[in-house]
Amino acid sequence: MELILPPKKKKSGLKILRNWVIFILILLMYVWTFVGINVDWVRAFERMINNFHRVIPKLFNPEWSAFGKVWSAMVETLYIAFAGSLMAAILAVPLGFLAAQNMTKSKTLTTFGKWILSGIRAFPDLILAILFVVAVGPNPFAGVLAIAIGSTGMLGKLYSEVLESIDMNIVEAMEASGANKIQILFQGVIPQIIPEFLSYAIYRFEIDVRASTILGIVGAGGIGTLIQFAQMNRNWEEMGLILLVIVVVVTIIDFLSSSIRKRIV
Repeated sequence: MELILPPKKKKSGLKILRNWVIFILILLMYVWTFVGINVDWVRAFERMINNFHRVIPKLFNPEWSAFGKVWSAMVETLYIAFAGSLMAAILAVPLGFLAAQNMTKSKTLTTFGKWILSGIRAFPDLILAILFVVAVGPNPFAGVLAIAIGSTGMLGKLYSEVLESIDMNIVEAMEASGANKIQILFQGVIPQIIPEFLSYAIYRFEIDVRASTILGIVGAGGIGTLIQFAQMNRNWEEMGLILLVIVVVVTIIDFLSSSIRKRIV
């Protein structure tokens, strides 16, 4: 039996014109952007070519004698990321409940919670690190605080979305049977949200490991401090080793995190 496919719809002239207009507008936007940043392209390419021959070969010749120092700084970076992520995962829970409409059942409270989370997410981790370095001094604790506050905004938003997607029939059935709010929370809500909460917290830890590698540039501890010193001293061989360690550690963490999250969810 011959299979007859439905005829393909031809694009109308108006749709084709619309697509071309969109393409031209996007192209003009890119041109306007590159013209607006006032880049000297000739000089930029000349410097890139010169640096390629001078710097890149040294990056691929790591200074293995500095491995102990680099690894110690990388471990400190992992501590900063873990401590910050753990604090954020805890702080984000009440904010997530506050921003979930079906939990507060108050539009005012929900809006207030969403505003708090949006305000936190407005600050990049590096800006937070600078503020905390000023507040508590140039040490790893400033990095922990920067990661914790920065991650709270994202996790709180994700937690609120998880809470708003739970099966409310279970909650309503428990309310109808006379269960109090504590019983509803621990037996009706938490069992539904724990797997996704843990998955998002682990995923955020992946992101925080990457973010923590750069915080040392502003004095917040971790391997970023070594990156700054290597760059200032033009020690590109040590920079190559630092980059290699970061790539290997982040890749391993991504793999393990992905495997754990699949098992949880």
